[in-house]
Amino acid sequence: MNRYLFGLCSFIFFADCLCAQTDSTKLLDQVIVKAFAYEKPLQQVAASVAVVGRKDLERFTNISFLPALNTVPGVRMEERSPGSFRLSIRGSSLRSPFGIRNVKFYWNGLPLTDGGGNTYLNLLDFSAVRQMEVIKGPGGSLYGAGMGGVLLLTPPALAGNEVQLTATAGSYGLQRYQLNATTSIGNTKANIQYARQQSDGYRQQTALRRDALNLNLQFSLTGRSVLRWTNFYSDLYYQTPGGLTKAQYEQDPRQARSATPSLPGAIEQQAAVYNKTFYSGLMLDHEWNTAWFTTAGVFGSATDFKNPAINNYEVRKEINWGARVENQYHYAGLVKADFTFGGEFQFFNSSIKNYQNLQGFAGDLQFSDELTSSSALLFAQGEISLPADILLTLGASGNVLTYQFARNSITPAIEQVRNFDPVLIPRAALLKNFNEHVAAHASISKGFSPPTLAEVRPSTNNYNDSLRAETGINYEIGVRGTFLKYFSFDVALYSLQLDETIVVRQINSADYFVNAGSTSQLGAELMLGYARQFQTVGLKIWSSYTRNAFTFNRYFKNQQDFSYKYLPGVAPHVLVTGVDIKMKNGFYADITSNYTDAIPLNDSNSDFAPGYFVVGARLGFALTLKKNPIDFWIAVDNATDQQYSLGNDLNANSGRYYNAAPGRNYALGVSLKRVDF
Repeated sequence: MNRYLFGLCSFIFFADCLCAQTDSTKLLDQVIVKAFAYEKPLQQVAASVAVVGRKDLERFTNISFLPALNTVPGVRMEERSPGSFRLSIRGSSLRSPFGIRNVKFYWNGLPLTDGGGNTYLNLLDFSAVRQMEVIKGPGGSLYGAGMGGVLLLTPPALAGNEVQLTATAGSYGLQRYQLNATTSIGNTKANIQYARQQSDGYRQQTALRRDALNLNLQFSLTGRSVLRWTNFYSDLYYQTPGGLTKAQYEQDPRQARSATPSLPGAIEQQAAVYNKTFYSGLMLDHEWNTAWFTTAGVFGSATDFKNPAINNYEVRKEINWGARVENQYHYAGLVKADFTFGGEFQFFNSSIKNYQNLQGFAGDLQFSDELTSSSALLFAQGEISLPADILLTLGASGNVLTYQFARNSITPAIEQVRNFDPVLIPRAALLKNFNEHVAAHASISKGFSPPTLAEVRPSTNNYNDSLRAETGINYEIGVRGTFLKYFSFDVALYSLQLDETIVVRQINSADYFVNAGSTSQLGAELMLGYARQFQTVGLKIWSSYTRNAFTFNRYFKNQQDFSYKYLPGVAPHVLVTGVDIKMKNGFYADITSNYTDAIPLNDSNSDFAPGYFVVGARLGFALTLKKNPIDFWIAVDNATDQQYSLGNDLNANSGRYYNAAPGRNYALGVSLKRVDF
C-alpha cells in the first residue's frame, strides 16, 4: 500500500510539472448540501458528509450506484447478484443478509425507507438520481432511528425543455435503454423517465430485468409556494444464486448454489425476487416571510413482493404511508441563529405468507402472518453563531415505535404487541472556521436502531419478541478544506461504542438474529483531491482511504468466547483512487482502482475473504452539435480479471460465504440529448 500511495503522489507531481506551462488556474467548485436541514456549503456543515454528484455517478458503466458509493470513505455497497444490494455506512453488514437496513433514506425530502426499516434501493433506475448526500454516523437528532447514517437522494432537475435518449450494451447480456424528457409550461415543470435494464448475469441464476417509470412535477402556486409531486413505479425481477463454499468458489465461481442431501439448489428452486412497487409523495414548500419557511409532505407506497427461495416461497403485500413536516426560522438579532423543528410519522403493514417452494411454484401454505409498525418522531435543532467564527449546533428528537404481530395460520391466532420505550436522541456539534478555506468540526451524538421487522420475523419464520434495539454514542472530530488552490482534503476520526449489537446467524440455511453484547467501532476516513484546469485539459486526481478497527467487546456464543474478535463483514483497510482527464476537444478518461483488505466472514474470525485490487476505466468523447450534447463511451470493469467476492454471506452454514463478482467485463454506451425544442 505504501508503494501505491507513493505512485499516486509521483503521478500528481509529474502531471503538474508537465502541464504547468499552460495553467489557467481554476478554484475547486463549491458544493452545496442540505444535510441537517440547511442549504449551505459543505465546509460549513458540522458533520461528516459526502456528496456523490452526477459526474461521480457517470464515471463508470451507468447501470448501478454501487461503484460511485464505494468511492466514499466509510461506505461499502455490496452486490451478491445483479439487483441484490446491501449497503453499510461505518459498520458491517451483520444485520443485512439481504436488503438495506440501519441506514435511513430520503427521496426528494420524504422517507424512502419503509416503516419496517428496509429500503428497496434496487427499485430506482440509475438515471432517477441526480445527487446523493451521505451523512455518516447517527443522524437521529433530525432523521430518527438509524445507527449507520442517512442518504438524501435528489431526483433530476426540473429546468428547461429537453429530451434525452441513452443506450448501453455490455458483457453478460447487459442491455439498458432510457428515455428522459423535461419540460416547462407556465408555472408547471415536469420530468418523466422510462428505463429498462436487463442482463443474463455473470453466474448461473443471476439474470435481471427491471422496468422503471418516474414522474416528477413542480407547480408554482404563488410567489412563495411551490408544490412538488414525485412518483415512481418499478417492476423488478432478479434471480438469486446463493452462496458458495470456498471449494466451490475456487473450482467454479460462476456456479449457483448446488443441492445438498437435505436441501435443493438455487436453480432447481428457481430462486428469485419479484418486486412491483409504486411510490408517491406530495410536498408543499411555503415561505411565510424572509425568516419563516415550512416544508410539509405526505407519501405512500404499495409493494407486491414474491421470493421463491431455497427453503420456501414467500409472498408479501406491503402498504407504507406517512408524513413529514419541517419548519425553519432564521433569527438575525444580537446573534445569528437558525432553528428547525417538526415531526415525522410512518405506518407500515406487511401481510406475509410462506408456502412450500415446489421448484419455483407455491405449494402448501406454511405460515400466514401480519406485521404492523407505527413510528413517530418529533425533532428540534438550533444552529447558533458564536464569537471567533464558531457555530454551535444543538438538536434532539423524541422517538416512539410500536410493533404488532399476528399469526393467522393457526387457531386460535397468536397476537403480540410490543411498545418500545420512548427514546430521546440528542446531538451536539461545533464548527470552527479558521479562514475561508479550512474548517474543523467536532460532535457527540446518540444513536438508536430498533430491530427491523425483517429481523424480528426472519426467514426462520419465528417471531422474536425479545430482540432489543441497538444504542450507542458516537464521538467524532474532523477537518476539511482546500490549500494551495488546487488541493482539497476531508479527514474524520470517530469512535462509536455500540450496545446490544444485532448480528445474524443461520440454522438450516435460514437467517435469525440475536443481540451480541457490545462492540467498539473506531474509524478514520480520509479524502484527498487535486483539481486543476489547464488550457487544453482538465485534471482531477483523488484518493479515499478508510481505516476500520471494529471489534466485539464481551461476546460469548455457544459457550465460546469471541470477545475482541473483528466484526464480520468489515475490511480493516480500503483505498480507492481515481484519475479524471477531460480534454477541450471532447475526449475524456476516468480511471478508478479499489484495494480492499481481507474481510472476516464469521464471528470466530476463522475464515476470511481474500483482499482484492480491481481497476476500471471509462473512455469517451463528448461533443455538442447545435447546442445538443452527444456522448459516446466505452468502459471496462475489473480490468485485471480479479476473482473476488463482492457480497459475502456472513456466519453462513457450511461456509457458504462467497458470491463471486463478475470477471473482466465491458460496456459501451451513447447518450443523445435534444435541448430547447
